[in-house]
Amino acid sequence: MRANRMEAFSDGVLAIIITIMVLEFKVPEGHDWYSLIELGPKVLSYIFSFVYVGIYWNNHHHLLHMIRTMNGRLMWLNLILLFWLSFIPFTTAWMGESHFAPAPMALYGIVLLLAATSYRFLQLAIISQHSGDSAFVKSMGRDWKVKVSPFLYLLAILTAYVGPWVSGFFYVLVAVIWVVPEKRIEHILRSE
Repeated sequence: MRANRMEAFSDGVLAIIITIMVLEFKVPEGHDWYSLIELGPKVLSYIFSFVYVGIYWNNHHHLLHMIRTMNGRLMWLNLILLFWLSFIPFTTAWMGESHFAPAPMALYGIVLLLAATSYRFLQLAIISQHSGDSAFVKSMGRDWKVKVSPFLYLLAILTAYVGPWVSGFFYVLVAVIWVVPEKRIEHILRSE
């Protein structure tokens, strides 16, 4: 069985997540530019989350192309990842409405940490299918992004109470690290 059904389902869930986030915007009561400026925190949190969902969509797409045999374990691990990602619209809305208060900033990080952990478990399950290909396993085992991201999320969660912009710095840093899809997977797919 191929992974294309799981990929299509995941694409649909991620599209719904983005749709839910944009539906959080309400038309301002005023009819001037200042009314739009008041939406600034909501717009900023939406942009930020849109980028994160896009990063997951892009890297998830690359990762699923490495599946050799689809099985129930992979399907459940993928569902767990989608479960945590489905909380992004809620945390995004809460951050924007609260003007980046500490608790919403910390919860955002907790959701991202759990999503990153779920992504790692999915990645490890796919790597285990390649146990006979030591070059692939060795290459994927050196994934520094997957290893450093949870640490940065923990820093973001802890610093949310120090200052929301400090916490936001760590979220931006993780996004910058991941914005370019995994080149090793592209290289492996080209060589096959």
